Amino acid sequence: MRDIVFTRGSGWIPKVIHEDGRLKLMLAAGADANHEPREFTVPISEAHLAVIREDLARHLLLWSAVLPLCDAAGTRGRLDEDAAVALLDPVLLAAPADVDALFRRIPWDRSRPVAHGADIALLERGQVCQAMRAATEGSNERRAQEHHANRRRAARGTVLGPLDAAILRYTGQYLHGATVPRRMPDAVDPALLPQVMRVIASAERACAGMRIGLDPRRGHRVTDKRDWDRMAATVDAAVRRAHPELVDDVVRTVSFLMCSEAADRSRSIPADDPEDHTDVGDGAKTALTFTDDKGGEQKWRRDGPRTASGEFWEFVADRSAGDNEVFTIEDEEMGEGIQLHFYADSVARITTVRSGEAGSDPQYQVEYSLVDGIGGYRNMVSAFVRGGCAALDRHGPWMSDVAEFERVRRRRDAR
Repeated sequence: MRDIVFTRGSGWIPKVIHEDGRLKLMLAAGADANHEPREFTVPISEAHLAVIREDLARHLLLWSAVLPLCDAAGTRGRLDEDAAVALLDPVLLAAPADVDALFRRIPWDRSRPVAHGADIALLERGQVCQAMRAATEGSNERRAQEHHANRRRAARGTVLGPLDAAILRYTGQYLHGATVPRRMPDAVDPALLPQVMRVIASAERACAGMRIGLDPRRGHRVTDKRDWDRMAATVDAAVRRAHPELVDDVVRTVSFLMCSEAADRSRSIPADDPEDHTDVGDGAKTALTFTDDKGGEQKWRRDGPRTASGEFWEFVADRSAGDNEVFTIEDEEMGEGIQLHFYADSVARITTVRSGEAGSDPQYQVEYSLVDGIGGYRNMVSAFVRGGCAALDRHGPWMSDVAEFERVRRRRDAR
């Protein structure tokens, strides 16, 4: 039978219960294998209960001291009850100077005192009892999260100025640098917002006209890493020149904002968008066949609703995978085609030299060339669609000797 003896207004502050004829401190901490909160209990005395009832600060400090033991128990381990009991007298009954000394020796969870209003400057100086005079039963979890984020930065040697902090708040990355940045002007102190917008304007001018295309080799929504890195480097350099006082974290978050917005714009553009690669010209193909390394096949005709390039890259995005990285475009009527080797950043152009007659096999000329990323592949495909293998001459050099080509490819990869 379990009866609640004492509880505070905030549901997460540990309760005191009566269970199996004993007083116990009960707290929820950590999670089990199913991500449900774990409950732990520690036996206490009437003297401990009296302090817990009357002294919020000591109650919260005890919670902070016991939490690391709960974390150490993991998802299914047992709480080290002896260690927890050993904390009761030193935290609840000792003189303030002794409590301060104890918290300089033991691991403890700073987030709980901070969330409940403790004076952060005093906590940092080790004056925990005095810091807890400002504590309240209500909690402010965001305050604790911001304090934790600042401690992480300080461990890396990063100290934010007012403008740094304002920009991180504007992008929503003050707490978590891994979140996708967005524009949140309402999160910024109005007095600092004009300075923030000047930094953003510097970044926007730097990347005006730049695009981050999609990489259909990785599916429908993955962006081209080279485009991303190019834009990030451009923005980074421009912001550092214009605002050298900003810390690295802030420069990165501004670059991240520009790149993520450019990537979102690309995801909303169809694969055969006219700004990408158009398939027009007197020699443009009228019918093509797309195939992959897994037996997939798709026909395209010029009188269809989409361009050949757009249709082909849609085919690639649908079917490309780690074990499916060879795609071919063939013009059966002209007896020519190109084969894209995504695993090797290379391409082969194939031309029929002599058609098969009287049961003999046709003869082909096969030439190889290296490709520079998805942009290079797009140029190859667009050129072939417009003008066939002859239009690929300027995208070489082309090599017919396989051994020579492999040596060139290995030298490139080694670089």
